[in-house]
Amino acid sequence: MTDFGLRRLKKPGRNGGIPLQFFIPTLLNSAPFKPRPSLPFSPSNHSVTVSRPFPLSHGTTTLGFIFQGGVIAAADSRASAGGLVACPAVHKITPIHSHLVVTSSGSGADCMLWERILAREIRLYQLRHRRCLSICGTAKLLSFMLHPFKGTDVCVALTLCGWDKEAGNTDCAKRSEDSSFITDDSSSAVVSRRDVTAMAHSASPNSGPKLIYVCSDGARLKGDIFSVGSGSPYAYGVLDRELRWSLSKEEAISLAREAVFRATHRDAYSGNKVDIFHITAQGWSQRKREDLKEEYYRDMERRVKIVEERKRVTKLDASG
Repeated sequence: MTDFGLRRLKKPGRNGGIPLQFFIPTLLNSAPFKPRPSLPFSPSNHSVTVSRPFPLSHGTTTLGFIFQGGVIAAADSRASAGGLVACPAVHKITPIHSHLVVTSSGSGADCMLWERILAREIRLYQLRHRRCLSICGTAKLLSFMLHPFKGTDVCVALTLCGWDKEAGNTDCAKRSEDSSFITDDSSSAVVSRRDVTAMAHSASPNSGPKLIYVCSDGARLKGDIFSVGSGSPYAYGVLDRELRWSLSKEEAISLAREAVFRATHRDAYSGNKVDIFHITAQGWSQRKREDLKEEYYRDMERRVKIVEERKRVTKLDASG
């Protein structure tokens, strides 16, 4: 009988001999595949592709970017199943701890499962080592756990948006559900984005805002701006044009809202509402969920004003 249980894999740790324990599902045997040498941290078998009665269609719009006031994460709230709207009020941004949130794109079930696994492993790390795992370390851990499922039907694309504290600071060990943060607007001189980024990271390269993308094949990318999902091409069009390092908090939030709105306006698989998170050195703060139809009405008002202004200028030119 095939064993469908979970296999506990142990690897000796460096700190006090405490092992890192990962629970990786045992995959089924598959005859068409040639056997590969087994690794100590990955399953030795391959999974069987099971035909589904309907094709899976993944659609969403999530984004994150870094600016002088921290990190902004935004996402729509529509969950789609093919051409149907499965749920109009999904939360695609999940707080992991007080200084880290994750935006999810892909299969809803897979994303929720791996977010819970990641939150559990980070909490266990805090309990064992009395300090918070860094954002880069969290991304490496997630990539390590996802890599054995490369080539399977697991579909997960997570963007880690967080802030690393100074070494030795244990403030981020607080539980995210017990914390509430309010941040103030901050301003800086208008200089080039590259120069400001270099100055911000020169004092302490391991601290500050972090933005890392991890997908289900184990790939890990670090950057200043990411947008994932079927609506990402439209969101990138807005972000590439308007994003700059010297944005204020309100300008950055307005830009994120505009990017999600433009994506949902063109992408049928994205829509309904927008969630926005702001992450700083004090932790994350969440904006009140907004309905994108309000942004649509504001956009229509702006267009009407532009048309009226053009008509007024045309009349003045004709009369003159």
